[in-house]
Amino acid sequence: MDLLPVEIKVNIEGDVAGALSALGSGQGAMMTRRIWFAEDQDGVAQGKLLLLEGGVIVRFRIGGGPDDLVVKLRPCTHEQLVGRFQDPFEVAPITYKIEQDLSRNGRVLAASLAHTHPSGTLAPAVEPGADSSVPLDAVQDQFLHACARDVEFDRLVALGPIFSTKVDDVPLDDLEVDLEAWSAAGLHFLEASIRVKPKDGDDAEEFEERAERKLRKLEEAVLARGVTLSEVADSKTQRVLTALAAAAQG
Repeated sequence: MDLLPVEIKVNIEGDVAGALSALGSGQGAMMTRRIWFAEDQDGVAQGKLLLLEGGVIVRFRIGGGPDDLVVKLRPCTHEQLVGRFQDPFEVAPITYKIEQDLSRNGRVLAASLAHTHPSGTLAPAVEPGADSSVPLDAVQDQFLHACARDVEFDRLVALGPIFSTKVDDVPLDDLEVDLEAWSAAGLHFLEASIRVKPKDGDDAEEFEERAERKLRKLEEAVLARGVTLSEVADSKTQRVLTALAAAAQG
């Protein structure tokens, strides 16, 4: 497999509104969306996140443009990605990506299959009592059954909404940074991210070193503006889903 793009992520704690201002969010176009994650219904009733524990994320995003439904394996291995899912592809309205996620907590492989839908069409799937597995298309279903064989997808329930505010391409020193704030279940998160793509002639070691340098550069740019980096190892998805599942139990 060729060298893969890397998404570099920095999580921020504390005053999210203040951090957005300090990082210059006013310099970019802001988009607001609502996000739901689907989980195994029986698992949620027992206080468990069976999909997430199995490395599977099912995410709905509604608002700010077309809806989208994303199925992601994170973390995953190259060995899991079989058949047509060994390499990225795009056939509208489907986009399949394989990339590495890099943060101060380490590097993991992620594979995601996104399907865009007309605005508003996914809303019924996240209503209380709805089976959120219904909108999964044939390719997403094939992806899950081929590459996540040990995870069950009988009946899914949507957890959310998470209120998302996203600002893309914010100039931070010589970086172009995407900022995304999440708010749900009394929790507030902010993530700053950049993407690094391989260049012609890169070997694996050179590209890995360049991505690590970019991570340090992003962290330094955030810290220089008086913003506090998170020391929590769990991802924001893990933290917010745990809170939402607890709230769903009453």
